Amino acid sequence: MSWNKVVGDNVRKLRIERKLTQEQLAHDAEIDVTYLRGIEAGRRNPSVAVVGRISAALNSTPRDLFSSPTSMQ
Repeated sequence: MSWNKVVGDNVRKLRIERKLTQEQLAHDAEIDVTYLRGIEAGRRNPSVAVVGRISAALNSTPRDLFSSPTSMQ
């Protein structure tokens, strides 16, 4: 299992559920939109600080971003 893919998929899922664009989420999390796109694609490895900022911008917790697909049901 690729944790980068798990985190990216969860970020995308939560972002879409909250009806945010990548640009809006990147702005709210104070990160570059190209960096966010890389995270969502599973190509980037975000730091703990970035995971915290993204989860706060999504009104969720870092735990939500690390939930594997089998535990999200």
